[in-house]
Amino acid sequence: MGISDPIGDFLTRLRNASKAGLPEVVCPGSREKTALAQVLLDCGFISAFRIEGEKKKSLFVNLKFDGRTPVIEGLQRISTPSCRIYVNHREIPRVQGGLGVAVLSTSRGLMTDRKARAEKVGGEVLCYVW
Repeated sequence: MGISDPIGDFLTRLRNASKAGLPEVVCPGSREKTALAQVLLDCGFISAFRIEGEKKKSLFVNLKFDGRTPVIEGLQRISTPSCRIYVNHREIPRVQGGLGVAVLSTSRGLMTDRKARAEKVGGEVLCYVW
């Protein structure tokens, strides 16, 4: 049986590993998770990621730490498979007063809230990261 919410599972693995102080997380790979890892890398929340395997792809994510404290302080899943949350570019929320990042799934791919506002495109709010 498969995972009903793969993005939620990915975020939970990142949250648990950062709180435990683990340097690397391994999870099943997909295009959407790879795109989400790329957004987190561009924002500076993770240090690197890589994909291994031919048939069964595995996504390895290296977490980033500031000394002994993790850079990712919190992750929150917003849009779930049972309750999708869509916003237009004027309604995109600000996370932690602008200190965090909202990740949106738009028609132009996954992007941060700042980039979506600049390009004036809305979409599904996947998660908040701070």
